[in-house]
Amino acid sequence: MTGLEFGLVGLAAVAGGAVNALAGGGTLITFPLLIALGVPAVASNVTNTVALCPGYLGGTIAQLNDLQRNRKRLWRLAPAGVLGGVAGGGLLLNTSEYLFRSMVPFLILLAAGLLAVQEPLHAWIVRRGGRSRSSKAHETLIVLPVALAAVYGGYFGAGLSVIVLAVLGLVLDDSLTRLNALKQILSFGINMAAAIFFLFSGQVIWPVALVMAVGALIGGVLGERLAGWIRPIVLRWTVVTAGVAIAVLYVV
Repeated sequence: MTGLEFGLVGLAAVAGGAVNALAGGGTLITFPLLIALGVPAVASNVTNTVALCPGYLGGTIAQLNDLQRNRKRLWRLAPAGVLGGVAGGGLLLNTSEYLFRSMVPFLILLAAGLLAVQEPLHAWIVRRGGRSRSSKAHETLIVLPVALAAVYGGYFGAGLSVIVLAVLGLVLDDSLTRLNALKQILSFGINMAAAIFFLFSGQVIWPVALVMAVGALIGGVLGERLAGWIRPIVLRWTVVTAGVAIAVLYVV
């Protein structure tokens, strides 16, 4: 890569980190740019996952207090998330470059769609709160859908937190705050498991990953400071629109 391309990657990572802090969907900025710069699709996805993974840590730490009442659930669901993340990573590394590249526009569309339903999903969980009581038997059944969501997270990852929150909201009877905290740490575990697995794949482009990691951390700080100035719903729909446009361009 040239110096200019590294600069573009850094700026995209700053934007992605800020978007993740404000509304989510930063992968829809960084991943397409890597492909546009000529990085192979699988290597782009692997590098993107490794570089942006530390960004989940800040959000996880910030919500640790809300996890106190969900410790038993976390111990039950975390192994499924970690194993699913590794399985998804293994599936990605065994997907041919041609096949994965052909899937890219549809994966981006899926991620954009997940981001679009994030706000209605939050509203639905708030309305649902207190209307039903989940039994222990029903809660046990949640392990399988969490594992399947984790496989998707290890394979691609964009929109993972929306899928995990939807699964939790369908089965567990709890407040949105505590479900969000559980979703956050599960998403962090899934991405971290996939990222650690990718470290030994030989597909990580380390100079790019380091630039992106620094940029994403800077972007996360900027995003927190801009939280009072930018409406998350406006930013979210801007990212969704951009994701759909990028997917259409890929198809064309």
